[in-house]
Amino acid sequence: MLIKFIVSLIPVLPYIFLKSKKSLHMLQQNWYNDGNRYLKWIGNNKNKVFKNLDILFIIFIIGLFTNSIIIMTTFIVFYMLVSIIYLIKLKSEKIVKPLVFTKRVKRLVVTDFLIYIIAILFMCLFFNEKLLYVYYLIIGLLIYLNYFVIYVANILNKPIEKMINNGFKKKALRKLDSMSSMKVIGVTGSYGKTSSKNILNDILNVKFNSFPTPKNFNTPLGLIITINNHLDKFNDLFIAEMGAFQRGEIKELCDLVKPTYGILTKIGVAHLESFGSQENIQKGKFELIESLPSDGIGVLNFDDPLQVSYEIKNDCKIVTVGIDNKDVDFRATNIKLGSSGTTFDLVIKGDKKKYKFETKLLGKANVYNILAGIALGYNLGINVEQLIVGVKKVKPVEHRLELKKMGIINIIDDAYNANPDGTKMALDVLNSMPGKKIVISSGMIELGEKSYELNKELGSYMSDKVDMAILLGKDLTKPIYDGLIEKKFKKENIHVLNNINEAIELIKYESSDTYVLIQSDLPDIFN
Repeated sequence: MLIKFIVSLIPVLPYIFLKSKKSLHMLQQNWYNDGNRYLKWIGNNKNKVFKNLDILFIIFIIGLFTNSIIIMTTFIVFYMLVSIIYLIKLKSEKIVKPLVFTKRVKRLVVTDFLIYIIAILFMCLFFNEKLLYVYYLIIGLLIYLNYFVIYVANILNKPIEKMINNGFKKKALRKLDSMSSMKVIGVTGSYGKTSSKNILNDILNVKFNSFPTPKNFNTPLGLIITINNHLDKFNDLFIAEMGAFQRGEIKELCDLVKPTYGILTKIGVAHLESFGSQENIQKGKFELIESLPSDGIGVLNFDDPLQVSYEIKNDCKIVTVGIDNKDVDFRATNIKLGSSGTTFDLVIKGDKKKYKFETKLLGKANVYNILAGIALGYNLGINVEQLIVGVKKVKPVEHRLELKKMGIINIIDDAYNANPDGTKMALDVLNSMPGKKIVISSGMIELGEKSYELNKELGSYMSDKVDMAILLGKDLTKPIYDGLIEKKFKKENIHVLNNINEAIELIKYESSDTYVLIQSDLPDIFN
Protein backbone atom coordinates (compact mmCIF):
# COMPACT_ATOMS: atom_id res chain seq x y z
CA MET A 1 0.00 0.00 0.00
CA LEU A 2 2.95 2.37 0.69
CA ILE A 3 4.14 2.05 -2.95
CA LYS A 4 0.59 2.73 -4.20
CA PHE A 5 0.41 5.77 -1.89
CA ILE A 6 3.68 7.16 -3.32
CA VAL A 7 2.54 6.54 -6.92
CA SER A 8 -0.82 8.23 -6.19
CA LEU A 9 1.04 11.46 -5.40
CA ILE A 10 2.62 11.78 -8.86
CA PRO A 11 -0.51 13.28 -10.57
CA VAL A 12 -0.65 16.05 -7.97
CA LEU A 13 2.86 17.40 -8.73
CA PRO A 14 1.83 19.43 -11.83
CA TYR A 15 -0.93 21.08 -9.82
CA ILE A 16 1.46 21.97 -6.98
CA PHE A 17 3.80 23.51 -9.58
CA LEU A 18 0.98 25.55 -11.19
CA LYS A 19 -0.30 26.83 -7.85
CA SER A 20 3.20 27.60 -6.61
CA LYS A 21 3.94 29.53 -9.79
CA LYS A 22 0.85 31.67 -9.23
CA SER A 23 1.72 32.25 -5.56
CA LEU A 24 5.32 33.14 -6.44
CA HIS A 25 4.04 35.57 -9.08
CA MET A 26 2.03 37.42 -6.43
CA LEU A 27 4.94 37.27 -3.94
CA GLN A 28 7.33 38.75 -6.52
CA GLN A 29 4.94 41.57 -7.47
CA ASN A 30 4.52 42.30 -3.76
CA TRP A 31 8.29 42.82 -3.33
CA TYR A 32 8.78 39.46 -1.57
CA ASN A 33 6.58 40.69 1.29
CA ASP A 34 8.59 43.85 2.03
CA GLY A 35 6.42 45.88 4.41
CA ASN A 36 4.08 42.85 4.66
CA ARG A 37 2.77 43.68 1.17
CA TYR A 38 2.18 40.00 0.31
CA LEU A 39 0.21 39.34 3.51
CA LYS A 40 -1.83 42.51 2.91
CA TRP A 41 -2.52 41.32 -0.63
CA ILE A 42 -3.81 37.98 0.75
CA GLY A 43 -6.03 39.88 3.20
CA ASN A 44 -7.44 42.01 0.37
CA ASN A 45 -7.97 39.04 -1.98
CA LYS A 46 -9.61 36.40 0.23
CA ASN A 47 -11.80 35.16 -2.63
CA LYS A 48 -8.80 34.41 -4.84
CA VAL A 49 -6.86 32.76 -2.02
CA PHE A 50 -9.55 30.73 -0.28
CA LYS A 51 -12.34 30.16 -2.81
CA ASN A 52 -10.97 27.43 -5.06
CA LEU A 53 -11.62 23.82 -6.02
CA ASP A 54 -9.02 22.42 -3.61
CA ILE A 55 -11.43 22.75 -0.69
CA LEU A 56 -13.76 20.17 -2.28
CA PHE A 57 -11.28 17.31 -1.86
CA ILE A 58 -10.77 18.15 1.80
CA ILE A 59 -14.56 18.01 2.28
CA PHE A 60 -14.68 14.63 0.46
CA ILE A 61 -11.95 13.17 2.66
CA ILE A 62 -13.56 14.29 5.89
CA GLY A 63 -17.14 13.46 5.10
CA LEU A 64 -17.48 10.72 2.52
CA PHE A 65 -14.72 8.11 2.31
CA THR A 66 -13.22 5.49 4.58
CA ASN A 67 -12.07 2.85 2.09
CA SER A 68 -8.37 3.25 1.17
CA ILE A 69 -8.76 2.37 -2.54
CA ILE A 70 -11.69 4.75 -2.96
CA ILE A 71 -9.80 7.57 -1.21
CA MET A 72 -6.69 6.94 -3.35
CA THR A 73 -8.64 6.80 -6.61
CA THR A 74 -10.58 9.93 -5.73
CA PHE A 75 -7.32 11.76 -4.91
CA ILE A 76 -5.74 10.86 -8.27
CA VAL A 77 -8.80 11.64 -10.41
CA PHE A 78 -9.65 14.82 -8.52
CA TYR A 79 -6.23 16.43 -8.85
CA MET A 80 -5.86 15.39 -12.48
CA LEU A 81 -9.15 17.15 -13.28
CA VAL A 82 -8.35 20.15 -11.11
CA SER A 83 -4.94 20.52 -12.81
CA ILE A 84 -6.60 20.64 -16.24
CA ILE A 85 -9.26 23.14 -15.08
CA TYR A 86 -6.66 25.35 -13.38
CA LEU A 87 -4.37 25.28 -16.44
CA ILE A 88 -7.26 26.36 -18.69
CA LYS A 89 -8.07 29.17 -16.24
CA LEU A 90 -4.44 30.36 -16.18
CA LYS A 91 -4.23 30.37 -19.98
CA SER A 92 -7.33 32.59 -20.17
CA GLU A 93 -5.87 35.16 -17.76
CA LYS A 94 -4.25 38.30 -19.15
CA ILE A 95 -0.83 38.64 -17.55
CA VAL A 96 0.52 42.21 -17.45
CA LYS A 97 3.94 41.28 -16.10
CA PRO A 98 4.76 37.56 -15.96
CA LEU A 99 6.72 35.87 -13.20
CA VAL A 100 10.46 36.35 -13.74
CA PHE A 101 12.39 33.20 -12.82
CA THR A 102 15.25 34.96 -11.10
CA LYS A 103 17.77 33.03 -9.02
CA ARG A 104 15.81 34.07 -5.94
CA VAL A 105 12.60 32.61 -7.37
CA LYS A 106 14.39 29.38 -8.27
CA ARG A 107 15.63 29.09 -4.68
CA LEU A 108 12.07 29.63 -3.48
CA VAL A 109 10.82 26.88 -5.81
CA VAL A 110 13.34 24.47 -4.26
CA THR A 111 12.32 25.41 -0.70
CA ASP A 112 8.62 25.20 -1.61
CA PHE A 113 8.97 21.66 -2.94
CA LEU A 114 11.15 20.66 0.00
CA ILE A 115 8.29 21.56 2.34
CA TYR A 116 5.98 19.20 0.44
CA ILE A 117 8.66 16.48 0.15
CA ILE A 118 9.51 16.61 3.88
CA ALA A 119 5.81 16.24 4.75
CA ILE A 120 5.49 13.24 2.38
CA LEU A 121 8.73 11.63 3.65
CA PHE A 122 7.45 11.89 7.21
CA MET A 123 4.25 10.10 6.14
CA CYS A 124 6.22 7.38 4.36
CA LEU A 125 8.53 6.78 7.35
CA PHE A 126 5.60 6.33 9.71
CA PHE A 127 3.13 4.93 7.18
CA ASN A 128 -0.09 3.41 8.54
CA GLU A 129 -2.82 2.44 6.09
CA LYS A 130 -5.50 3.28 8.65
CA LEU A 131 -4.27 6.89 8.61
CA LEU A 132 -4.34 7.18 4.81
CA TYR A 133 -7.20 9.69 4.84
CA VAL A 134 -5.19 11.81 7.33
CA TYR A 135 -2.18 11.84 4.99
CA TYR A 136 -4.30 12.90 2.05
CA LEU A 137 -6.02 15.50 4.21
CA ILE A 138 -2.63 17.01 5.17
CA ILE A 139 -1.44 17.04 1.55
CA GLY A 140 -4.75 18.55 0.45
CA LEU A 141 -4.47 21.28 3.09
CA LEU A 142 -0.88 22.09 2.07
CA ILE A 143 -2.01 22.45 -1.55
CA TYR A 144 -5.08 24.48 -0.56
CA LEU A 145 -2.93 26.81 1.56
CA ASN A 146 -0.18 27.12 -1.06
CA TYR A 147 -0.06 30.92 -0.78
CA PHE A 148 0.98 30.44 2.85
CA VAL A 149 3.42 27.64 2.02
CA ILE A 150 5.18 30.10 -0.29
CA TYR A 151 5.12 32.67 2.53
CA VAL A 152 6.84 30.15 4.85
CA ALA A 153 9.37 29.32 2.10
CA ASN A 154 10.14 33.04 1.79
CA ILE A 155 10.79 33.26 5.55
CA LEU A 156 13.01 30.16 5.51
CA ASN A 157 15.05 31.61 2.64
CA LYS A 158 15.59 35.02 4.25
CA PRO A 159 18.94 34.17 5.90
CA ILE A 160 20.23 32.81 2.58
CA GLU A 161 19.02 35.89 0.68
CA LYS A 162 20.55 38.20 3.28
CA MET A 163 23.91 36.43 3.00
CA ILE A 164 23.84 36.54 -0.83
CA ASN A 165 22.77 40.20 -0.88
CA ASN A 166 25.50 41.16 1.60
CA GLY A 167 28.05 39.58 -0.72
CA PHE A 168 26.72 41.57 -3.69
CA LYS A 169 26.60 44.74 -1.56
CA LYS A 170 30.26 44.41 -0.49
CA LYS A 171 31.25 43.90 -4.12
CA ALA A 172 29.28 47.02 -5.15
CA LEU A 173 30.82 49.13 -2.38
CA ARG A 174 34.32 48.04 -3.40
CA LYS A 175 33.55 48.98 -7.00
CA LEU A 176 32.20 52.41 -5.99
CA ASP A 177 35.33 53.03 -3.86
CA SER A 178 37.50 52.30 -6.89
CA MET A 179 35.54 54.88 -8.95
CA SER A 180 36.20 57.89 -6.72
CA SER A 181 36.03 60.39 -9.60
CA MET A 182 32.49 59.34 -10.53
CA LYS A 183 29.68 61.41 -8.95
CA VAL A 184 26.25 60.02 -8.04
CA ILE A 185 22.93 61.77 -8.70
CA GLY A 186 19.89 60.60 -6.77
CA VAL A 187 16.40 61.04 -8.23
CA THR A 188 13.30 60.51 -6.09
CA GLY A 189 9.74 61.71 -5.60
CA SER A 190 6.27 60.26 -5.36
CA TYR A 191 6.13 60.04 -9.14
CA GLY A 192 8.03 61.05 -12.26
CA LYS A 193 11.24 59.38 -11.06
CA THR A 194 11.85 57.14 -14.07
CA SER A 195 10.96 59.86 -16.59
CA SER A 196 13.13 62.43 -14.81
CA LYS A 197 16.05 59.98 -14.60
CA ASN A 198 15.96 59.12 -18.32
CA ILE A 199 15.48 62.74 -19.39
CA LEU A 200 18.37 63.83 -17.17
CA ASN A 201 20.60 61.13 -18.66
CA ASP A 202 19.87 62.28 -22.24
CA ILE A 203 20.62 65.91 -21.29
CA LEU A 204 23.84 65.18 -19.37
CA ASN A 205 25.20 62.98 -22.13
CA VAL A 206 25.81 66.03 -24.34
CA LYS A 207 28.91 66.63 -22.19
CA PHE A 208 29.37 63.71 -19.76
CA ASN A 209 29.35 59.93 -19.87
CA SER A 210 26.43 59.31 -17.53
CA PHE A 211 24.64 56.05 -16.78
CA PRO A 212 21.15 55.63 -15.26
CA THR A 213 19.71 52.69 -13.36
CA PRO A 214 17.87 50.50 -15.92
CA LYS A 215 14.05 50.44 -16.03
CA ASN A 216 12.76 50.92 -12.48
CA PHE A 217 15.73 49.46 -10.60
CA ASN A 218 15.14 51.73 -7.61
CA THR A 219 15.60 49.39 -4.61
CA PRO A 220 18.85 48.58 -2.75
CA LEU A 221 19.22 45.36 -4.74
CA GLY A 222 18.38 47.19 -7.99
CA LEU A 223 21.16 49.72 -7.36
CA ILE A 224 23.60 46.98 -6.34
CA ILE A 225 22.88 45.00 -9.54
CA THR A 226 23.35 48.17 -11.62
CA ILE A 227 26.68 48.97 -9.97
CA ASN A 228 28.05 45.43 -10.26
CA ASN A 229 26.81 44.65 -13.77
CA HIS A 230 26.69 47.96 -15.65
CA LEU A 231 28.92 50.73 -14.31
CA ASP A 232 32.45 51.02 -15.67
CA LYS A 233 35.53 53.23 -15.21
CA PHE A 234 34.48 55.51 -18.07
CA ASN A 235 31.31 56.73 -16.31
CA ASP A 236 31.46 60.33 -15.05
CA LEU A 237 28.01 60.28 -13.48
CA PHE A 238 25.72 57.57 -12.10
CA ILE A 239 22.01 58.49 -11.97
CA ALA A 240 20.33 56.42 -9.26
CA GLU A 241 16.53 56.28 -9.20
CA MET A 242 15.37 55.87 -5.60
CA GLY A 243 12.01 54.38 -4.66
CA ALA A 244 10.47 53.87 -1.23
CA PHE A 245 7.37 52.53 0.50
CA GLN A 246 8.16 53.91 3.95
CA ARG A 247 10.42 56.35 5.81
CA GLY A 248 14.08 55.41 6.08
CA GLU A 249 14.27 53.59 2.73
CA ILE A 250 15.61 56.60 0.76
CA LYS A 251 18.19 57.14 3.52
CA GLU A 252 19.25 53.49 3.15
CA LEU A 253 19.77 54.00 -0.59
CA CYS A 254 21.74 57.21 0.02
CA ASP A 255 23.98 55.46 2.56
CA LEU A 256 24.68 52.87 -0.14
CA VAL A 257 25.60 55.12 -3.11
CA LYS A 258 26.35 58.46 -1.35
CA PRO A 259 24.89 60.92 -3.89
CA THR A 260 26.46 64.35 -4.37
CA TYR A 261 23.47 65.70 -6.30
CA GLY A 262 19.75 65.10 -5.87
CA ILE A 263 16.52 65.80 -7.76
CA LEU A 264 13.13 65.75 -6.05
CA THR A 265 10.37 65.46 -8.66
CA LYS A 266 6.98 65.84 -6.95
CA ILE A 267 5.62 64.86 -3.54
CA GLY A 268 2.13 63.41 -3.66
CA VAL A 269 0.05 60.62 -2.18
CA ALA A 270 1.61 57.64 -3.98
CA HIS A 271 2.13 54.76 -1.51
CA LEU A 272 0.12 56.65 1.12
CA GLU A 273 -1.06 53.30 2.47
CA SER A 274 2.46 52.10 3.33
CA PHE A 275 3.87 55.51 4.40
CA GLY A 276 0.92 56.14 6.70
CA SER A 277 0.59 59.90 6.15
CA GLN A 278 1.51 62.63 3.69
CA GLU A 279 3.88 64.10 6.29
CA ASN A 280 5.77 60.78 6.33
CA ILE A 281 5.93 60.85 2.52
CA GLN A 282 7.31 64.40 2.60
CA LYS A 283 9.97 63.57 5.20
CA GLY A 284 10.81 60.31 3.42
CA LYS A 285 11.44 62.00 0.07
CA PHE A 286 13.57 64.76 1.63
CA GLU A 287 15.90 62.09 3.01
CA LEU A 288 17.67 62.39 -0.36
CA ILE A 289 18.27 66.15 -0.08
CA GLU A 290 19.28 65.86 3.57
CA SER A 291 21.82 63.14 2.72
CA LEU A 292 23.74 65.34 0.27
CA PRO A 293 27.19 66.69 1.27
CA SER A 294 27.62 70.41 2.00
CA ASP A 295 29.16 70.90 -1.47
CA GLY A 296 26.28 69.02 -3.10
CA ILE A 297 23.33 70.37 -5.11
CA GLY A 298 19.65 69.64 -4.53
CA VAL A 299 17.09 70.45 -7.26
CA LEU A 300 13.57 71.17 -5.99
CA ASN A 301 10.25 71.76 -7.77
CA PHE A 302 8.90 74.98 -6.25
CA ASP A 303 5.47 74.55 -7.81
CA ASP A 304 5.05 71.80 -5.23
CA PRO A 305 3.77 73.29 -1.90
CA LEU A 306 5.20 70.33 0.02
CA GLN A 307 8.70 71.22 -1.21
CA VAL A 308 8.33 74.95 -0.64
CA SER A 309 7.11 74.51 2.95
CA TYR A 310 9.72 71.98 4.08
CA GLU A 311 12.57 73.15 6.32
CA ILE A 312 15.66 71.39 4.97
CA LYS A 313 18.14 70.14 7.55
CA ASN A 314 21.16 70.58 5.29
CA ASP A 315 23.42 73.40 4.09
CA CYS A 316 23.93 72.11 0.52
CA LYS A 317 23.14 74.34 -2.46
CA ILE A 318 19.45 74.34 -3.42
CA VAL A 319 18.39 75.09 -7.00
CA THR A 320 14.68 75.62 -7.72
CA VAL A 321 12.56 75.07 -10.83
CA GLY A 322 8.95 75.91 -11.63
CA ILE A 323 6.32 77.00 -14.10
CA ASP A 324 3.71 78.83 -12.03
CA ASN A 325 6.12 80.08 -9.33
CA LYS A 326 7.98 83.12 -10.67
CA ASP A 327 10.56 83.20 -7.88
CA VAL A 328 12.64 80.22 -9.03
CA ASP A 329 16.10 79.77 -10.54
CA PHE A 330 14.86 78.06 -13.73
CA ARG A 331 11.35 78.70 -15.05
CA ALA A 332 9.46 77.55 -18.12
CA THR A 333 7.10 80.06 -19.75
CA ASN A 334 5.07 80.23 -22.97
CA ILE A 335 4.51 76.45 -22.91
CA LYS A 336 2.84 75.08 -26.05
CA LEU A 337 1.64 71.49 -26.17
CA GLY A 338 0.92 69.76 -29.46
CA SER A 339 0.57 66.35 -31.04
CA SER A 340 4.22 66.40 -32.13
CA GLY A 341 5.73 67.55 -28.83
CA THR A 342 6.19 70.59 -26.58
CA THR A 343 7.93 73.95 -26.81
CA PHE A 344 8.69 76.45 -24.04
CA ASP A 345 10.85 79.41 -23.17
CA LEU A 346 13.45 79.09 -20.40
CA VAL A 347 14.00 81.97 -17.99
CA ILE A 348 17.14 81.78 -15.81
CA LYS A 349 17.31 83.98 -12.71
CA GLY A 350 19.82 86.76 -13.27
CA ASP A 351 19.76 86.35 -17.06
CA LYS A 352 17.55 88.77 -19.02
CA LYS A 353 17.46 86.56 -22.10
CA LYS A 354 14.83 83.92 -22.87
CA TYR A 355 15.88 80.65 -24.46
CA LYS A 356 13.63 78.60 -26.76
CA PHE A 357 13.49 74.86 -26.06
CA GLU A 358 11.66 72.13 -27.95
CA THR A 359 11.12 68.46 -27.19
CA LYS A 360 9.31 65.45 -28.60
CA LEU A 361 7.89 64.77 -25.13
CA LEU A 362 4.26 65.50 -24.28
CA GLY A 363 2.76 67.17 -21.25
CA LYS A 364 3.41 69.65 -18.47
CA ALA A 365 4.79 66.89 -16.22
CA ASN A 366 7.65 66.35 -18.66
CA VAL A 367 8.40 70.09 -18.72
CA TYR A 368 9.08 69.85 -14.96
CA ASN A 369 11.35 66.85 -15.55
CA ILE A 370 13.21 68.67 -18.31
CA LEU A 371 13.59 71.77 -16.11
CA ALA A 372 15.20 69.68 -13.38
CA GLY A 373 17.61 68.20 -15.94
CA ILE A 374 18.43 71.65 -17.30
CA ALA A 375 18.98 73.07 -13.80
CA LEU A 376 21.39 70.34 -12.73
CA GLY A 377 23.15 70.27 -16.12
CA TYR A 378 23.65 74.05 -16.02
CA ASN A 379 25.15 73.82 -12.53
CA LEU A 380 27.46 71.05 -13.72
CA GLY A 381 28.88 73.31 -16.43
CA ILE A 382 26.74 72.57 -19.50
CA ASN A 383 26.02 75.81 -21.37
CA VAL A 384 22.56 76.80 -22.63
CA GLU A 385 23.32 76.03 -26.28
CA GLN A 386 24.34 72.48 -25.32
CA LEU A 387 21.25 72.15 -23.13
CA ILE A 388 19.00 73.14 -26.05
CA VAL A 389 20.61 70.38 -28.16
CA GLY A 390 20.34 67.89 -25.28
CA VAL A 391 16.64 68.59 -24.67
CA LYS A 392 15.88 68.28 -28.38
CA LYS A 393 17.53 64.83 -28.36
CA VAL A 394 15.58 63.57 -25.33
CA LYS A 395 13.83 60.33 -26.25
CA PRO A 396 10.25 59.50 -25.21
CA VAL A 397 10.15 57.29 -22.12
CA GLU A 398 8.42 53.95 -22.62
CA HIS A 399 4.84 53.83 -21.27
CA ARG A 400 5.03 57.42 -19.97
CA LEU A 401 3.06 59.74 -22.26
CA GLU A 402 4.59 57.88 -25.21
CA LEU A 403 2.89 58.70 -28.50
CA LYS A 404 2.65 55.70 -30.83
CA LYS A 405 0.46 54.18 -33.50
CA MET A 406 -1.82 51.15 -33.32
CA GLY A 407 -2.88 50.66 -36.91
CA ILE A 408 -4.26 54.07 -37.85
CA ILE A 409 -5.22 55.03 -34.27
CA ASN A 410 -3.04 57.38 -32.21
CA ILE A 411 -2.12 55.93 -28.82
CA ILE A 412 -0.86 58.01 -25.89
CA ASP A 413 0.70 55.28 -23.76
CA ASP A 414 0.79 56.40 -20.12
CA ALA A 415 0.33 52.90 -18.73
CA TYR A 416 2.94 53.26 -15.97
CA ASN A 417 1.28 56.33 -14.51
CA ALA A 418 -1.12 55.93 -11.58
CA ASN A 419 -1.02 59.08 -9.46
CA PRO A 420 -3.50 61.96 -9.08
CA ASP A 421 -1.41 64.80 -10.58
CA GLY A 422 0.04 62.68 -13.36
CA THR A 423 -3.30 61.27 -14.49
CA LYS A 424 -4.81 64.74 -14.68
CA MET A 425 -1.83 66.07 -16.66
CA ALA A 426 -2.17 63.11 -19.04
CA LEU A 427 -5.85 63.96 -19.55
CA ASP A 428 -4.81 67.54 -20.33
CA VAL A 429 -2.46 66.17 -23.00
CA LEU A 430 -5.29 64.09 -24.46
CA ASN A 431 -7.59 67.12 -24.37
CA SER A 432 -5.05 69.14 -26.40
CA MET A 433 -5.23 66.65 -29.26
CA PRO A 434 -7.51 67.06 -32.30
CA GLY A 435 -10.28 64.60 -33.11
CA LYS A 436 -12.07 62.00 -30.97
CA LYS A 437 -10.65 61.41 -27.47
CA ILE A 438 -10.86 58.10 -25.61
CA VAL A 439 -9.38 57.16 -22.23
CA ILE A 440 -8.68 53.61 -21.02
CA SER A 441 -8.19 53.60 -17.26
CA SER A 442 -7.77 51.10 -14.42
CA GLY A 443 -7.86 53.81 -11.77
CA MET A 444 -5.26 54.71 -9.15
CA ILE A 445 -3.98 52.41 -6.43
CA GLU A 446 -2.23 52.41 -3.02
CA LEU A 447 -3.94 55.62 -1.94
CA GLY A 448 -5.19 54.23 1.38
CA GLU A 449 -8.35 55.80 2.77
CA LYS A 450 -8.27 58.49 0.04
CA SER A 451 -8.64 55.91 -2.73
CA TYR A 452 -12.38 56.38 -3.39
CA GLU A 453 -12.25 60.18 -3.08
CA LEU A 454 -9.27 60.64 -5.43
CA ASN A 455 -10.52 58.17 -8.04
CA LYS A 456 -13.93 59.85 -8.03
CA GLU A 457 -12.17 63.19 -8.56
CA LEU A 458 -10.39 61.61 -11.53
CA GLY A 459 -13.76 60.60 -13.01
CA SER A 460 -15.08 64.14 -12.56
CA TYR A 461 -11.93 65.62 -14.10
CA MET A 462 -12.07 63.42 -17.22
CA SER A 463 -15.78 64.05 -17.82
CA ASP A 464 -15.30 67.13 -20.03
CA LYS A 465 -12.03 66.00 -21.60
CA VAL A 466 -12.98 62.71 -23.26
CA ASP A 467 -15.64 61.48 -25.65
CA MET A 468 -15.48 57.89 -24.39
CA ALA A 469 -14.30 56.33 -21.12
CA ILE A 470 -13.26 52.68 -20.99
CA LEU A 471 -12.86 51.47 -17.41
CA LEU A 472 -10.98 48.25 -16.64
CA GLY A 473 -12.28 46.30 -13.63
CA LYS A 474 -15.76 46.94 -12.23
CA ASP A 475 -14.79 47.20 -8.55
CA LEU A 476 -11.53 49.16 -8.98
CA THR A 477 -13.07 51.77 -11.29
CA LYS A 478 -16.43 52.21 -9.50
CA PRO A 479 -15.30 55.59 -8.05
CA ILE A 480 -14.32 56.84 -11.54
CA TYR A 481 -17.71 55.70 -12.85
CA ASP A 482 -19.46 57.56 -10.01
CA GLY A 483 -17.47 60.72 -10.77
CA LEU A 484 -18.41 60.56 -14.46
CA ILE A 485 -22.11 59.98 -13.75
CA GLU A 486 -22.19 62.82 -11.20
CA LYS A 487 -20.95 65.15 -13.97
CA LYS A 488 -23.75 63.93 -16.29
CA PHE A 489 -21.37 62.07 -18.62
CA LYS A 490 -23.40 59.94 -21.04
CA LYS A 491 -23.76 56.36 -19.77
CA GLU A 492 -23.65 54.96 -23.30
CA ASN A 493 -20.12 56.39 -23.65
CA ILE A 494 -18.85 54.53 -20.56
CA HIS A 495 -17.67 50.94 -21.08
CA VAL A 496 -16.70 48.81 -18.08
CA LEU A 497 -14.52 45.91 -19.26
CA ASN A 498 -12.27 43.28 -17.69
CA ASN A 499 -8.88 43.94 -19.26
CA ILE A 500 -6.88 45.87 -21.83
CA ASN A 501 -7.41 43.19 -24.52
CA GLU A 502 -11.18 43.78 -24.45
CA ALA A 503 -10.55 47.53 -24.63
CA ILE A 504 -8.34 47.15 -27.72
CA GLU A 505 -11.06 45.06 -29.38
CA LEU A 506 -13.53 47.86 -28.73
CA ILE A 507 -11.42 50.67 -30.20
CA LYS A 508 -9.60 48.93 -33.05
CA TYR A 509 -12.05 50.15 -35.71
CA GLU A 510 -11.82 53.82 -34.71
CA SER A 511 -10.69 56.39 -37.32
CA SER A 512 -7.27 57.96 -37.85
CA ASP A 513 -8.26 61.18 -36.04
CA THR A 514 -8.84 59.23 -32.80
CA TYR A 515 -6.49 59.65 -29.82
CA VAL A 516 -6.55 57.00 -27.10
CA LEU A 517 -4.94 57.60 -23.70
CA ILE A 518 -3.97 54.36 -21.93
CA GLN A 519 -3.71 55.07 -18.22
CA SER A 520 -2.40 52.79 -15.47
CA ASP A 521 -2.24 49.26 -16.84
CA LEU A 522 -2.03 47.84 -13.33
CA PRO A 523 0.11 44.92 -12.11
CA ASP A 524 -1.49 41.47 -11.96
CA ILE A 525 -1.91 41.71 -8.17
CA PHE A 526 -4.73 44.20 -8.81
CA ASN A 527 -6.46 42.26 -11.60
